[in-house]
Amino acid sequence: MQPPVVLVLASGRGERFVASGGSGSKLQALLAGQPVLAHTLAAVRASGLPFHVEDAGHPGMGDSIAAGVRATAGASGWLVLPGDLPLIAPSSLLAVADALAAGASVVLPMHGGVRGHPVGFSSLHGPALQALHGTEGAAAIVRSASPQRLELEDPGIVTDIDTVEDLARAEKVLTGR
Repeated sequence: MQPPVVLVLASGRGERFVASGGSGSKLQALLAGQPVLAHTLAAVRASGLPFHVEDAGHPGMGDSIAAGVRATAGASGWLVLPGDLPLIAPSSLLAVADALAAGASVVLPMHGGVRGHPVGFSSLHGPALQALHGTEGAAAIVRSASPQRLELEDPGIVTDIDTVEDLARAEKVLTGR
């Protein structure tokens, strides 16, 4: 069986980042000398899973997910990963993929009781994912399913970059300060 495709969502406008004092795209903001998105993609590559970067500037997360699923329609499933999670561990991606391979329909990774990413979807949800639009993402699909909650020891699954303060905290984690 083929592994699921990691859909890296890189279409967001980053309005909260700019409102917090950042300039330009949060995904291009430097973190330990590299863009935030480069850190996320490095983890995805290290996992060995196939991936697709959706960066066409869609109006909402739902539109981005739908476009990514349409572009990879033959996949066995999808791991939806926002591009602003630069501290995620490759092992977390593999754990979600393994849960899908074991038969889960929807996988919700958790850290310390907090829901994180990537959310995993089996191919059963392909048509519904392709029909998404708007800013809500795939929350309605998750609500209608019986998701498997998967507790992971990786704080990177819940450490996204939305503000310059988030960027500074991530920098401290990466530099060990």
